[in-house]
Amino acid sequence: SRATGRSRRPLPSTMKVAKVLLCLGAGASAVQVGQRAEARALANPIRKVVTMLQNMQAKVTEEGKREQELFDRFMCYCKTSGGDLD
Repeated sequence: SRATGRSRRPLPSTMKVAKVLLCLGAGASAVQVGQRAEARALANPIRKVVTMLQNMQAKVTEEGKREQELFDRFMCYCKTSGGDLD
């Protein structure tokens, strides 16, 4: 290898390119991890509000059914009692 004047070590420009590519790959991975963590942190409050609204909707629907049942029973009582308020 000394006869040709070349060594077996990579050229400095090749090493620089390899280092840049390695750094870019690691940096991109770190950015993706950071973005995912940030998305989860931002989604949590929204998810909490959406869950709260869904629970409220279920509760209001249930209360509406109970009120409708009470109203129907009251109307049945009014129709069948036969009494006047006079």
